[in-house]
Amino acid sequence: MTSFTDIAQTTPTSNAIAAAVSQGYALGEVLECELLRRGFNHVYGIRFVDGRRAVARLCANRPRGAPNTDYEAALLAHLKAAGAAVAASLPTRCGAAATSMALPEGTRTLMLFEHLEGDPPGDALPDIEATGRGLALLHQAGRNYDGPTSRYALELPQLLGASIRRLCTAPTMDEGLRADFSAIAQRLDERIAAMPGLTRVNCHGDCHGSNNFMTDSPEGVRIASFFDFDDAGPGLLAYELAVYLWAMLPRKVDADLDAPALEQWRHYIAGYRSVRAIEVTDFAAIASFVAVRHFWLLAEYAGRIDVWGTQTMPTTWLRKQVQLLTAWESLQTPQ
Repeated sequence: MTSFTDIAQTTPTSNAIAAAVSQGYALGEVLECELLRRGFNHVYGIRFVDGRRAVARLCANRPRGAPNTDYEAALLAHLKAAGAAVAASLPTRCGAAATSMALPEGTRTLMLFEHLEGDPPGDALPDIEATGRGLALLHQAGRNYDGPTSRYALELPQLLGASIRRLCTAPTMDEGLRADFSAIAQRLDERIAAMPGLTRVNCHGDCHGSNNFMTDSPEGVRIASFFDFDDAGPGLLAYELAVYLWAMLPRKVDADLDAPALEQWRHYIAGYRSVRAIEVTDFAAIASFVAVRHFWLLAEYAGRIDVWGTQTMPTTWLRKQVQLLTAWESLQTPQ
């Protein structure tokens, strides 16, 4: 029988994750475990025999390198201690930030987090405004963080420079596409490099409206609680805010935000500004970082070809991304 040992990424069963959690964490017997989603990482819902709930994240082998576990766990602990609404990391049996699983593709990191109650924000304006306000509260709480250093920064060399190099390795790229993407990235890099004094914060890194749940305070105020800090790190505020705008924009050339989406964007920014000011230069830069975010996502896809397959980014689709990124070169941050 032939032995196949070069494995891209396996999906452990819920029973396997339950066993790993029981072994690695002193939280009692796991009563239930279910796979919630399989995307960049594998995420599982956990229920212990005493009724407590948690969320387990089996980290994928990211193109950037090893998981940022020590920084992520320490930042979450800092934010929670400062009063921010986050799903904190739970320490292992020996007090570490994470444990690991030995799988056919190699060792992968397993982290456990608090369970958050609530529902996604959806399109309700009060929820969208609360999401912006909650993100600002995260930034406020993270100002004096002095824990372990992040492995990664959300700065232009990592977000754009490393992304274009990774994107150009995709097997569905041709020389014309490499030249087109590289030229757009070069112009984008030069444009942003000329922007003076952009603000830096400890970023969530992926605040697109689907990584927070909404609940009501005793006074009836909508509260946004945040999870999935896998892409967190010190970096640029303009990029952090651009992630939400990027998620809202139509994926059609010359298509702008429609009236309802524009109103949602305004509420999101109003929510943020109710806690922290946004400098004029940072606000103007948001539009440029929409394209940076798109380069980052394309590079993440390129780094997962062995797992997701080439049909996730066919050549015809890549050509459409060139057209979209070219159109976004004239994008202005919506007022």
